Amino acid sequence: MATPSLSVVIPVRDEAAHLPATIAALLTALEASDFDAELVVVDDGSTDGSADAARTSADGRVPLRIVPRAGEGRFEARRAGLEAAEGKLVLLLDARVRLEPDALRFVRDRVHVGESVWNGHVVVDADTAYGVFWQLLAELAWRDYFDRPRTTSFGVEEFDRFPKGTTCFLAPRELLLSAFSTFRTRYRDVRLANDDTPILRAVAARERIGISPSFACVYSPRTTLGRFLRHAVHRGTVFVDGHGTPASRFFPAVVAFFPLSAALAVGAARRPALLPAAVGAVGVVAAVYGVRAGRSRREVVVLATVTPLYALGHGIGMWRGAAELLRGLAAR
Repeated sequence: MATPSLSVVIPVRDEAAHLPATIAALLTALEASDFDAELVVVDDGSTDGSADAARTSADGRVPLRIVPRAGEGRFEARRAGLEAAEGKLVLLLDARVRLEPDALRFVRDRVHVGESVWNGHVVVDADTAYGVFWQLLAELAWRDYFDRPRTTSFGVEEFDRFPKGTTCFLAPRELLLSAFSTFRTRYRDVRLANDDTPILRAVAARERIGISPSFACVYSPRTTLGRFLRHAVHRGTVFVDGHGTPASRFFPAVVAFFPLSAALAVGAARRPALLPAAVGAVGVVAAVYGVRAGRSRREVVVLATVTPLYALGHGIGMWRGAAELLRGLAAR
C-alpha cells in the first residue's frame, strides 16, 4: 500500500526563535517515516522574520509554502493552512513543538491499518518551574491517561478524560475541513475563542482519536513570569468558550467559578487580609494534592508556588471570557 501524502501545517506569529528546532525535528521524523510530505507555514503577521526562518530551516529538504496572513489569530491561520494543504493527511503542528524521531513512522504504520486520526503525546520542557508546572497541569488533569501512558483511543463519550489539542494532531484533510466548517464561537473576537476543543470534539464524534507515547513530541513553554501570566490569562479566556457548555465535564467548575470569585472579591474589599490567605490556601491545596498523587518534592514545591500565579491569571481570563460572551450576545 502506498504511503499517504502528508501536509504539515504550522501557524506562526513571531516564532523565529523556535522554528529552526521545530522544523529540524520534523525533517528527522519525516526521513524515518517515508511520508511524501509538504510543509505549509502560515505566517500570521509576524514581525520577527518567521517566514525567513522557515525557509532557511527547510533548506529545500521538503517542499515549502508560506501562506501570509494579517494577524487574524491561530484558528484562522490553521484554517488557511488546511485549505492550502494538498496532502490526504494533515499534521497540525505548533511552532514550539519538536516531534520525536520515530513519531511519524509510528503513525504511518497505524494509518496503513485504517487508524488515521492521532493526537500527539505532548511532553513539556521542564527546564524551568513554569515548564514543570505546565507538565504537571496536564498530567494531573488527564490522570486517566498519564497515570498509565499507553496506545489507546477515545471517542466523544470519553472526550474530556484524555489530553488533546491541535498542538500536534494528525487526521485526514477532508475530516479536518469538515470539523472546521462546524466551528462556532460565542465570542465576537475569534482570536480569543477556544480554537481546538470544538474542532476535536467534532472529529471524535465521527472517528476515534488515537493517542500513544510512540507518537510523542516536546513542547517549549513560555519561560518568563510575564509570558507565563499572559498565557494563563489566555487559557482562562478560552476555557470559558470551550467548556462553558453542559457537554463538558468541566462545566460545573465554570458555573461555580463566577459566584465564588465574586464573593472572594467582595470579601477581600472588606477584609484585605482575606486575599493573601486565599492565595496561600490555593498553594497549600495544590501541594497536598501533589503529595497525594505521589509527585516528587520538586514538583510539590512548584505546585505550591506556581499554582497561585496560574490561578490568578486563569481567573482573570475567565472573567475576560465572560465579558466576551456578553459582548457576543449584545452583538446578535
